[in-house]
Amino acid sequence: MPTPDRKAAARAIDDFLRAIGRDASLEPALAGTGARVADAYIDELCDGYAVDLAALFAESTIDGASEIVSVRDIAITTMCPHHLLPGEGVATVSFAPKGKVVGLGAIVKVVDAFAHRLTLQETIGEEVAGALMTYVKPAWAGCRLTMRHACMCARGERQHGARVETVALRGTMSDAVRRIADRALGVGT
Repeated sequence: MPTPDRKAAARAIDDFLRAIGRDASLEPALAGTGARVADAYIDELCDGYAVDLAALFAESTIDGASEIVSVRDIAITTMCPHHLLPGEGVATVSFAPKGKVVGLGAIVKVVDAFAHRLTLQETIGEEVAGALMTYVKPAWAGCRLTMRHACMCARGERQHGARVETVALRGTMSDAVRRIADRALGVGT
């Protein structure tokens, strides 16, 4: 991945502001906005691109057993790649270990790594479940996301109360196990 260029990003934001009729050199409230926006995107909103998932899992996966592990209410913020507006909500991650478990804090870091990118909500869940299957190799893994998106309330449809829910499941499971996975993820609640 190329190294982010803060100065170029800041100039681009300042150019954008001028293009929409606002000039940071003439409006005191906008002074430094380009640099602040560039820093926010590079250091926080898009820092997930820099996460080494293999290393994260290698240092946090241990031998262990449990029938099901669920981590609920993981607060997430992501940026919509279509409008560059935020989406906020919670994630639930569940999996059925087969001899290996991963640290609970690492699960949060994995969710953040995929959420802190220019990405779609659906993609985050797919990537989280896929990463668990790749690195921990459980019988199954799932990720449920419930989010509100600024692109749905600040523009377009202006649906302030609308929530979007997605569920991604990976692995092989019978109907009975699927019902257990659904309960672990809180599907339908």
